[in-house]
Amino acid sequence: MTPEVSGIVLAGGRSRRLGRDKALVEVGGVRLIDRVLGVVRQLTDDVVVVGGDPRSCARPGVPVIPDRWPGMGPLGGIHSGLEAVRYPRALVVGCDMPFLDLRLLRFMILLSADYDVVIPNLDGALEPLHAIYSKATLGPIEALLQAGDLRIVHFLRQVRVRYVDRAEIQVFDPRGLSFFNVNTPEELEQAEALAAKRCPGRSF
Repeated sequence: MTPEVSGIVLAGGRSRRLGRDKALVEVGGVRLIDRVLGVVRQLTDDVVVVGGDPRSCARPGVPVIPDRWPGMGPLGGIHSGLEAVRYPRALVVGCDMPFLDLRLLRFMILLSADYDVVIPNLDGALEPLHAIYSKATLGPIEALLQAGDLRIVHFLRQVRVRYVDRAEIQVFDPRGLSFFNVNTPEELEQAEALAAKRCPGRSF
């Protein structure tokens, strides 16, 4: 059976390099936050946005919750989201990932039944903001936060981890566009070009 998971969309970044709130930037005529939520809401009925502006990021049935660890990076957002969601596990993605792949995410959810973390591993480069975390990680994450250690990978040795390797990812997403994010004007321009091609197999 497919495990039930919640969805956590991280929207608390300062967008310094882009110069504006990237959650609200449009790619292909659709705001990034809406592109991401459009995919995540197909996977679960329990979704929260962490750290975004409630006036602009909230959607019906999707609350925007504050980051309990402001200034502590994505690790604090993951912790805040895991505390707020309903199910024992949650898919965590950034708000700036316009090309999430439903098939890859469903595969990762299937894998998550026996693990505390399911995380892509691209030849040694981990993708912690395209991963699934169980509530069992709350303790190890909080210990890192209290120690001021914001490196997500540092708690993985304490929990059960399933790494999803490049070969597995390429079955669903051969170009690796799932992990493309928009941090700079140049990346935004590239995302627009990719969206214009309407990559097959994607929701947008």
